[in-house]
Amino acid sequence: MPKLAIFLALLGLCLEVAPIAASTSTSGITGAASRDYVLWYRNYDSPAIRALVELALEKTPEYGDSRVIRSEELSQGRVLRELADGQSRLVDIANVATSAEREEFLTAIPFPVDGGLLGFRVCVVLPQSLPKFADIKNLDDFRASQIWIGQGSHWPDTPVLEANGIPVVTHSRYEILFGMLRNERFDCFARGVSEVLYDLEMEQDPNLVIEPNLLIAYPMPSYLFVGPDDQETAHRLQLGIERAIHDGSFSEFLKRYYSRAVKELNLSQRRVIALENPYLSEESRYIGRSTLENLRRRLEILSR
Repeated sequence: MPKLAIFLALLGLCLEVAPIAASTSTSGITGAASRDYVLWYRNYDSPAIRALVELALEKTPEYGDSRVIRSEELSQGRVLRELADGQSRLVDIANVATSAEREEFLTAIPFPVDGGLLGFRVCVVLPQSLPKFADIKNLDDFRASQIWIGQGSHWPDTPVLEANGIPVVTHSRYEILFGMLRNERFDCFARGVSEVLYDLEMEQDPNLVIEPNLLIAYPMPSYLFVGPDDQETAHRLQLGIERAIHDGSFSEFLKRYYSRAVKELNLSQRRVIALENPYLSEESRYIGRSTLENLRRRLEILSR
């Protein structure tokens, strides 16, 4: 079984079973110095992602003391270029959706950080746009509706939506997209169910609402990424998450940060619009496909 498949099996188990014993050997690293890790500001400002990075670092004390600090406010495209550069200290860690291209030029820590929920998306809309969504039952209906979706120009979701025949309007800055929605440049800002409640809390705009009936779903694992040569950080994050899965703290992390969204968005009752994602590596495609196949079971567990 490929190692990512093993990790995925552990991820599924961590939602359902009691903690199991795990090795906590600290051999191999001695006299490790303290280090600051620069986390992309969008992830730092997300309580869940920052908590996961801090959890992984906490589980690996043999690597030395650590501190997570906020990066400059860089676009996603700039962050990926800085990571790939290998010499930049503007950012050390970023959590973004994966793609085969990203896995080629960066180092991925191959765990879906939110249990695979990023590929499950709901529409943030203006109230007057809600009637456009009322009669949509399937992908053909969505295409026929001529609903335009807003997305980041560097996000891998954009080509996925376009490959499925859905028109997209893009901008390089996440913050600008909310203004474009308010100005009716598009009909739906598709946001991951693991991030949309936090987004709206930050926006504090009663004229932005979540469409109540549809769930757009496609294989889109979201990983932590580091630079191509930063193997020590990659090993530390991977080992820390593995230990958290084994001792049950990863399960608690998922429930703490994501069960609210599953309940409040009423995900188990929504109509699923399933899309294909042709841009994943073989192993990430396996993870994404398994996530979709287990969608209902995951939602049931997280809503308990």
